[in-house]
Amino acid sequence: MKYLAVCCAIIAGLAACAPAPDRYAVPVVAPGIQQRIAFRAVEVREVSLPAYAAADEIALEDETGRVVSDGAVLWADTPGRAVALEFSRNLAQITGARVASAPWPFETFADAMLDLRFERLVAGADGQFRASGQYFVGVPDGRRERSGLFDLSAAFDPLGGPAAIAAARAEVIAELAGFIARNGLR
Repeated sequence: MKYLAVCCAIIAGLAACAPAPDRYAVPVVAPGIQQRIAFRAVEVREVSLPAYAAADEIALEDETGRVVSDGAVLWADTPGRAVALEFSRNLAQITGARVASAPWPFETFADAMLDLRFERLVAGADGQFRASGQYFVGVPDGRRERSGLFDLSAAFDPLGGPAAIAAARAEVIAELAGFIARNGLR
């Protein structure tokens, strides 16, 4: 029993000595466009990310297509939650509609529900942050339901490190909000 207590104390001491990982927040970007849509209220119901993009580690796709990450370089927020909030904020700014990510916080229901399913959301060693996948717009009456594909990218300086990657993610998510406002919500 005493041996177990000593081992636990040693492990706790080593963990306390380990440096804390660096965390990077995604900056807020102004979308810079306005777009009217057919709905007054939109719920961003689901944001589905690939496993590497949903992890806390900031990933980078190298020249061979291998996705690598470092446990010492992390996103400041949980990626799924953060992308949903970034996208919702951008969509609200672009459209002027009431937009919120799930769970829907209002008493009256949304006019449309939006699901985003990313196939890819990663920074490349070539200086492009890529986002591709599908979106689905559900409407209670079913008459204006839509779906579509997206494939977008934002340039960044690979020598800029994680901060440059975070800024590129902010840019590509703002671009995605404009793309879906134009193509999926009109």
